[in-house]
Amino acid sequence: MLYWALVFLVVALIAGALGFGGIAGTSAGIAQILFFIFLVALAVSVVMHLARRA
Repeated sequence: MLYWALVFLVVALIAGALGFGGIAGTSAGIAQILFFIFLVALAVSVVMHLARRA
C-alpha cells in the first residue's frame, strides 16, 4: 500500500511539473489517502504485536 502511495505521489509531482492541475490534484489526494491508510495499518499492527507479546 505504501508502494501505491509513492506511485501516486510521483504521478502527482510529474503531472504538476507538466501543468496538468486536475490530474496532479487527484493523484496527490489518492497518495495522501493511501499514506494515511498505511499509517493506520502500521499502528494496528504495532498494537497487535504488543498485545500478543504480553
